[in-house]
Amino acid sequence: MTKEELSKFKRSRLMGIMNAEENKKISAGPDIWLAGDPEDLKSMMNKGIKGIVTNTVVLKDMTDKYGSIIDLTKRYLDITDKKIAIEIDGHSTNELLDVGETFTKISDQIILKIPMTSYALDAFSELKKANIETFCTTIFSLNQAVIAGNAGATHVLPFCEPFLEVNQDSTKLVRDIKATFDSWENRPFITAALVRSTTTAHKAIRDGADGIIVFWPVFEEMIKSKLTDEWNQTFLDNWNGIYKSGNLSDLNYKP
Repeated sequence: MTKEELSKFKRSRLMGIMNAEENKKISAGPDIWLAGDPEDLKSMMNKGIKGIVTNTVVLKDMTDKYGSIIDLTKRYLDITDKKIAIEIDGHSTNELLDVGETFTKISDQIILKIPMTSYALDAFSELKKANIETFCTTIFSLNQAVIAGNAGATHVLPFCEPFLEVNQDSTKLVRDIKATFDSWENRPFITAALVRSTTTAHKAIRDGADGIIVFWPVFEEMIKSKLTDEWNQTFLDNWNGIYKSGNLSDLNYKP
């Protein structure tokens, strides 16, 4: 990283916002965001996870279980020091800004996630001025992604699985957005959403998404492979064979 790039990176960190190209300089690969119950997520936060993402469906289920949305937000904050995207909604720009302010005052870990609407665009613009990170969700077209990015959304969230329901390619939109934004240095993150299977997760990552959002059961499946299990067992059996022969006696190991 050049001195100029380092200076730019430090300034962006001070402002609390990093763009996708800057993130590539310090990250090992595409980001993986998890969704679900905080009780299910707390054991997974040290497994290469970028942060937590909610939507209003999850929030409805979790507030029915745990109580107020603020108490639920604090439950998420209690399990991690990573970013947490809270989806908010409303009927006007002012409603979004007023509700958003309540959450961003709780913690600087909070990202505001807002569905794509005309009045949301004004909110993204104002939130960018305040250096508040944002997700623009319900992106179903390249046009929407470009407009949301220009309005100030930090992340654009192309939906994937709904395209399968109409016999279309689940990640073509990811590819289209990637191809369009690729030459723009200060572009938003392309974070694939409604990724409900390991197949779609694989495709979104392969097709250039900066990150994906998955529920924790999908993440668990992403970790697994039948071949991995077979070879792990082979190596473990041999390791235990070394133990049985007495040649691990100088290690603190007992199967």
